[in-house]
Amino acid sequence: MSQRPRRATILEVASAAGVSKTSVSRYYSGERDRLSADMSRRIVAAAERLGYQPNPMARGLKGGPSGLIGMLVADIRNPFSVAVMHGVEQACREQGLSLMVCNTDNDPEQERKHLALLSSYRIEGLVVNAAGRYSEALSQLADSGTPVVLLDRALAGVDADEVGLDNAAAIDMALDHLIAQGYRRLLFITEPPAQASSRQARLDRFQARCADHRLAGETLSTDLGDDDALAAALDTLIPRDHDDQASGAMGPAAILCGNGQVTLAVTRCCHRRGITLGPLGLMGIDELDWCDLVRPGITTLAQPTDDIGQAALDALRNRPASQAGHAPRRLLFAPRLIARGSTQLSPG
Repeated sequence: MSQRPRRATILEVASAAGVSKTSVSRYYSGERDRLSADMSRRIVAAAERLGYQPNPMARGLKGGPSGLIGMLVADIRNPFSVAVMHGVEQACREQGLSLMVCNTDNDPEQERKHLALLSSYRIEGLVVNAAGRYSEALSQLADSGTPVVLLDRALAGVDADEVGLDNAAAIDMALDHLIAQGYRRLLFITEPPAQASSRQARLDRFQARCADHRLAGETLSTDLGDDDALAAALDTLIPRDHDDQASGAMGPAAILCGNGQVTLAVTRCCHRRGITLGPLGLMGIDELDWCDLVRPGITTLAQPTDDIGQAALDALRNRPASQAGHAPRRLLFAPRLIARGSTQLSPG
């Protein structure tokens, strides 16, 4: 039975580089400014030659900076989570930090275990994109002095900066576009809003805007797997006979999807039922790779996920070690409209 290869030690790196063990430790604990450029080059060369990998657990237990940023994600399958995770990782890399990502799958027990793991590594900050429920473990972590920033969703009981999309501006931009394109009946489809504050904010803004401007706006809150609910919603929007088409109550209809996963579910439902997009408008919040491939192209509001990720890390780095007494900030970003054929009533 083969044995696992032995890990090179910090003492071996020091010997190969001709420096002290303390110098190697300083290089990997964020104190490189105390070393000469020549000494740093020798340490890197020796570490690469020996295949040395620093142990972040041991480094954190010694009390020095761990160089680790934690990120807690509720559903790593969500395209927005993947995109914004990339933005956070890019920002970490630019600042010489490493990102440790934990996926909870919306499971409170998994969340508790992941938070314990992240704490053991003495993370320098935590980015949270999680389900919108109270978390005692997360609240305790924030109270202990670990900087925390909330990404996209607010969490009750956690006083921390929040970074994400300007949901009111997004809904306003979407409705302005759809109305300008000639759509008169609007349906907003969202996943259950109680699970995420951002969903609730978008739903509330849609309803308020429709009421203020006397728009024919309806809403549907549904699980993505409920194909029957989506099909029934489409049936209410599309005229089925000449009497419906001639009815004064009818008019061009459009669907606004609350996020990228809803956009995908609605697009699939339309294709299964042979519905032509454009005459039935379709627009989604979140730009996905496939949106310009499906004919006639899906109109979207693209979130600046790289900018959001950078802002999340900046919020962590600029936050005092103790968050008590410091009012949480909300850093909101406007989306970018990408207009395509799905919101053109007739071919252009």
